[in-house]
Amino acid sequence: MRGLPYILGIVAGFGLAAQIGMNSQLRKLLHNANQAALISFLVGTVALLGFLLATRAELPSREALASVPWWAWLGGLMGAFYVAISTVVASDLGATSLLGLALLGQLATALLIDHYGWLGLPVHPITLTRLAGVAVLGAGVWLITR
Repeated sequence: MRGLPYILGIVAGFGLAAQIGMNSQLRKLLHNANQAALISFLVGTVALLGFLLATRAELPSREALASVPWWAWLGGLMGAFYVAISTVVASDLGATSLLGLALLGQLATALLIDHYGWLGLPVHPITLTRLAGVAVLGAGVWLITR
């Protein structure tokens, strides 16, 4: 079903928008952005552990873990960076501006990743249509942040 990934992508976006407000509130009440980000990740870690236990997922083998390139382990670091930064700037930017700016950065970077096939992803060359899409989004972000 091709529509399911699109629906799940939109639902993930719902979660990101809500996460901004939740983490911002944690920061305000704890008076510490780093602690708020850590709590966010700890709750997420507990949820993922529960999910893995509930689905009885097998642990990866030693060989599988050894075959992972060093840079693939840094995905969690990128997520932690996003959560920490968004926790700090959400109260200044608001959810809409923050998500718009983050999405613009994601798409600009994704164009390069796709074009060169970096990080083990398939090659999808930069085209005028794709550039125009990012430019239109950039214009939208500019309007949103006014």
